[in-house]
Amino acid sequence: MAPSTQQVFIDGTFADLAQELAEYLNIGPEIQPLLEENKKDDALKRLVTVSTALNSSPEKEFTAAYNLLVYLVIQSPSVNIFLPRICENLSRPIISSPVNGPGLALSVLTTVFNLLQPDNEVRFNVFQAILRLVKTSGLFEMLRPQLKKLDAWLVEWDVDDEDQRKLFGQIADAAEDAGEEEQSYQYILKALRTFDKDEVSSTEAQNLSIRALKIALLSSTHFDFHDLTSLATVQALNPPQEVWWELLEIFSEKELEDYNDFRDEHEGFIEEQGLSNSKLHRKMRLLTLASVAASTNSRELEYKRIAKALQIPSEDVEMWVIDVIRAGLVEGKLSQQKQVFLVHRTTYRVFGDKQWREVATRLDQWKESLRAVKEVISRERQAAETQKEREMHEVERKVAGASGMGAGRRIGGRDNMVEMGTD
Repeated sequence: MAPSTQQVFIDGTFADLAQELAEYLNIGPEIQPLLEENKKDDALKRLVTVSTALNSSPEKEFTAAYNLLVYLVIQSPSVNIFLPRICENLSRPIISSPVNGPGLALSVLTTVFNLLQPDNEVRFNVFQAILRLVKTSGLFEMLRPQLKKLDAWLVEWDVDDEDQRKLFGQIADAAEDAGEEEQSYQYILKALRTFDKDEVSSTEAQNLSIRALKIALLSSTHFDFHDLTSLATVQALNPPQEVWWELLEIFSEKELEDYNDFRDEHEGFIEEQGLSNSKLHRKMRLLTLASVAASTNSRELEYKRIAKALQIPSEDVEMWVIDVIRAGLVEGKLSQQKQVFLVHRTTYRVFGDKQWREVATRLDQWKESLRAVKEVISRERQAAETQKEREMHEVERKVAGASGMGAGRRIGGRDNMVEMGTD
């Protein structure tokens, strides 16, 4: 959508322009007497009713004709009655321009949206029409920049939670159809946050929660599931959807062996729900490696331990370590000579009592290391001071010795000195 200008440049009186549009729509004789009697809203009602014919207008005339209609409607005190019908028309196929039609319709809807005052509640309906058009036409890129303003608009429109949820769902659908997986996921989360505590166990909430979980599980970049486990609607999956909850817990904090046990216990569930076992199995291996790296105290992770945890041959260890580094779950360096992975940084998948104990253990180790370093530094400093003091004494001794030798040469004074010369 274009930036809001709230300006349309059209010359002429209302009656002249309305009559011109009526002639274009072949209803001039019907509209003329209404205009003569100054029955503007009656004339507009008839114009809007037959405005579906504009969808058959030649491409070059389409925008001008619709803009004229919008301009006339905006001047009416009944604008909120007429605009929804226009938006509905624009959401339908543009017969005269199958290729460029969606773009033309979107341009007119944008004009309507921008002409309305920011707090006009009809703006919400216009935005929904824009969303429907974006979804059917695949023009999500034209919508993306405006989504940054959506939260402010919702406040201005005073939209209730249910309508917000529907809107977020529409945006998620449009994003999904456009292949924008992450954008779709984020708006599903927004929709889930609109449920109050009495609705979190509703069928709608459960279905939406499962949809979000599916996207997160299948995503090749989503590894932190805290954004789901912290939602009341997702927590409400347990117990009515306990299998889904169990699967979420595994990917949140458990390891590959637990996933394999889940597969054995709930045979066929993954495939029945439209999930990909190969994708989930790969993600679980990456998460398992991240957990193993986070739990090691020595920061040296042996290849054989990695191979055992990931249930892979030893020769595949380096490939999986490289993959987990690329995923951003750990940082480190492979040592082929020592057959260990040197862990520099890792991400905790969950942070509970166990992780706090690990942190405490590492802090104790660091304290001991720092204490040892401090002792070494202290010894070196004392040795340096001792050496410096020794050197100072040596210098003083030499200076004192040099002074004594000079004094011995002057014994006897000037009278006892022998002068030597030549004639």
